[in-house]
Amino acid sequence: MSKSNLIKGTAVLTLAGLLTRIIGFFYRIYLSNAMGAEKLGIYQLVFPIYGIAFTIFASGIQTAISKFVATELGRQRYKNINRTLKIGIFLSLSLATVLSIITYLNADLLAKNVLMEPRSGDSVRILAFAFPFCGITSCINGYYYGLKKAGVPAMTQLLEQLVRVICVYFLAAYVGNGDLKVTCGMAVFGLVVGEVASTLFNVLSLGINKAPKEVRHSMKSDHNKALRKRTITGNIVRFSAPLTANRLLISLLHSLEAILIPNLLRQSGLSNAEALSIYGILNGMAIPFIMFPSAITNSLSVLLLPTISEAQAAGNVPLIRKTTGLSIKYSLMIGILGAGIFLTFGQSLGNVVFHNELAGNLITTMAWLCPFLYITTTLSSIINGMGKAHLTFINSIIGLVTRILLMLYLVPINGIHGYLNSLLISQLVITTFDGILVMKNIKPVFHASDWILKPGIVITLCSYLLYRLYEYISPNHGGILILLGFCLALSVLYVIFLGITKAVSLKDFK
Repeated sequence: MSKSNLIKGTAVLTLAGLLTRIIGFFYRIYLSNAMGAEKLGIYQLVFPIYGIAFTIFASGIQTAISKFVATELGRQRYKNINRTLKIGIFLSLSLATVLSIITYLNADLLAKNVLMEPRSGDSVRILAFAFPFCGITSCINGYYYGLKKAGVPAMTQLLEQLVRVICVYFLAAYVGNGDLKVTCGMAVFGLVVGEVASTLFNVLSLGINKAPKEVRHSMKSDHNKALRKRTITGNIVRFSAPLTANRLLISLLHSLEAILIPNLLRQSGLSNAEALSIYGILNGMAIPFIMFPSAITNSLSVLLLPTISEAQAAGNVPLIRKTTGLSIKYSLMIGILGAGIFLTFGQSLGNVVFHNELAGNLITTMAWLCPFLYITTTLSSIINGMGKAHLTFINSIIGLVTRILLMLYLVPINGIHGYLNSLLISQLVITTFDGILVMKNIKPVFHASDWILKPGIVITLCSYLLYRLYEYISPNHGGILILLGFCLALSVLYVIFLGITKAVSLKDFK
């Protein structure tokens, strides 16, 4: 995959990701008003179950499909590409169906003993129906990522979000007798319907979108050697099993972290309703804002793995080094921009968008995470593409264990800010270790002036000027559109001045 194709693919996924997140923002604003903070917290509790299940039936298999499709494409062994997809779907769907049945039958048990919130039982039961559809979709997306065709996964992502929002709104309007109140069950049902729609779209796309010409030609000839199904199955299992095991442990730790937060908040002196409300504000309001700019770095990381894998298979070290350097550079710049936006306008975003002062306080506090969160996603994908996924696993485990241990001590004493401090420290640990690995193994050229110093100075100056202007305007015109307009203006000015200072160049995108 050439550098220009990587940029084009990233742009497609990023555009879809940004549109999806914009829709998601309005959806979360609607949910926060229609459910309230406490119910929003209960709704968020089902996602640890979803995360663990998805890791088992999809995460490793999707990555394996993406890697092997890219590898077979690079080696021009085209017959094996479609076989890899079919076998991957069979494996993922089998695991997803088993997990769906287990989750459905034990929903109340999981809600009471694992999530420690019996009221989430019905939501967990509904969620179980999504697993098989998620498995199919993830496999087909992995196939397209391996072929470097980002358009279908991008449309799938956008469609899923649109269908989910429309479904929940109509359920609230008609099932809820027009009062527009949303229950946790309605929100989860909307998620399931969105997954069904995205699966149907993905399956139809396989029939409509033609495979690359070389792939179609190879199906009609014996020129290229076809691997046996048993061999392909073995390859997928051998690659995905340790990756799934690694990610499962990480997912379990993430889930433990999510479940511990409301319980540790109760230990700090809060009531159950207050703890769930803060948890709902954190995960349903603050974190989505903080993660919004990561639509770009997430898109980049998805395409980096097959790109690095293909270049490594071809022995193209210069391409690996150049692609790695550019990816790190722009991930850092995006992280610095995110930190600047949320430090400057975070409190106003919480107050104006969600009418919640705590949400604004959390957004501002978490702003410091942005550079480390975004760069870690990119670094991890680079390391995985090099075939060293076990190292990112070790780094992630060290970071998560550090976070949980700090949480156990800090949250009962300092409440939610104890959790935020734990999050920042652990993310610093993960980013540092991943950065050392990439620098040691690939040795990309690092320019501190262009990558960190200039962006830091530019964002500081632009943020100060725009905030002073916003303070002058906001008493009379402090609506959502004005605020978002200032955030956009800050982003535009940031890019312009980076261009003027030659920190960014059009040559990077050629």
